Amino acid sequence: MEQLCDQLASAKVIGFDTEFVSEFTYRPNLCLIQVEYDGKLVVIDSHAVDSQPYWEVLVEGDHETIVHAGREEFRFCYAATQKAPKNWFDVQLAAGVVGFEYPISYGKLINRLFRKSLPKGETRTDWRRRPLTDAQMEYALHDVVDLPGVKKKLSDKLEKLGRHAWLAAEHEKWQQSVIDSDTREKWRKVSGTSGLNPKVLCIVRELWRWRESEAQRRDSPPKRVLRDDLIVELAKRGKADVDSVKAIRGIQRRDLTDHYVDIATAIGRGLEATPEPRGRNHRRDYPAQINVLGQFLGTALTSICRGQSIAPNLVGTVQDVRDLIAHHLKLKGADDSPALANGWRAEIVGQKIEQLLNGELSLRIVDPHSDAPLGFETPGEVQQD
Repeated sequence: MEQLCDQLASAKVIGFDTEFVSEFTYRPNLCLIQVEYDGKLVVIDSHAVDSQPYWEVLVEGDHETIVHAGREEFRFCYAATQKAPKNWFDVQLAAGVVGFEYPISYGKLINRLFRKSLPKGETRTDWRRRPLTDAQMEYALHDVVDLPGVKKKLSDKLEKLGRHAWLAAEHEKWQQSVIDSDTREKWRKVSGTSGLNPKVLCIVRELWRWRESEAQRRDSPPKRVLRDDLIVELAKRGKADVDSVKAIRGIQRRDLTDHYVDIATAIGRGLEATPEPRGRNHRRDYPAQINVLGQFLGTALTSICRGQSIAPNLVGTVQDVRDLIAHHLKLKGADDSPALANGWRAEIVGQKIEQLLNGELSLRIVDPHSDAPLGFETPGEVQQD
């Protein structure tokens, strides 16, 4: 491992991928790290050696770090070092910025760029088991061998379109969102909580916190400790006594019988807690016309993106369009800095949508047989056949 890290420290480009299993533990179980550097291929067995030195190399030096859809790869590195890998380049994000669909699978991207297919024989492999076969090793290395070539082709497209700065902004935003997600409590994502009043949500929060703590202790996926629907039902009943907890159908599991008091105590904390203010990302209740305009102008967003060779799903959603409309109309409670009014999104999409709202542009059908059937014109503009 020391010799490998010495070589990696002088590499100009490090492409890597991981194999992990996440179904059975609180955090994903890292099994393999596949690395491509200077034309060499290496597999690190993280069950056999300490991978910490690898992550430390990854956050130092001036190399470029290449991945595809590297959320878990970033999380593994950040958890080990509290730093981001150097000069991050995610080919999935880059592909979206230059007009490929987003998100695009690695196999489809390889096929589109190189007209070849990746093997699929080990898709359901349990990467925890040892020893690994030659077929498994070959399959794993296929995920990194072409990364430098993919990056080169996408960089050429970025250069031609003048979008390197756009991708850099996306990388920065994406990395921060991953860090924030790992440090922010996710109790609002408990399914079935839509429409619950603030006091009930306090109980949901406290039950979620107990579940997280117990899941970490067991090293188990949280939903295996206590399902979302049971959290919601306990919160709705709002009774902080053991008999009421035991009366919930589905909670009479052997692994929960020793925790009825803990669950009742969590409910009690929720009953006494002060409700939190509505989060920034809470879905807003806009007037009906905003929803209608959002659906209509969501179509405009897609048309603009296709005309500009950028993936619509990367640019924004119908909800982002609604937020922009509400901001433009200065509605009470509207986001004061909607995504489509900032950065390159404003340049490519936001400004044109605002022109549509102001009546400075109109949307029309140009060619119903085309992949981009819609076009824009100024009012009164005469179209020539």
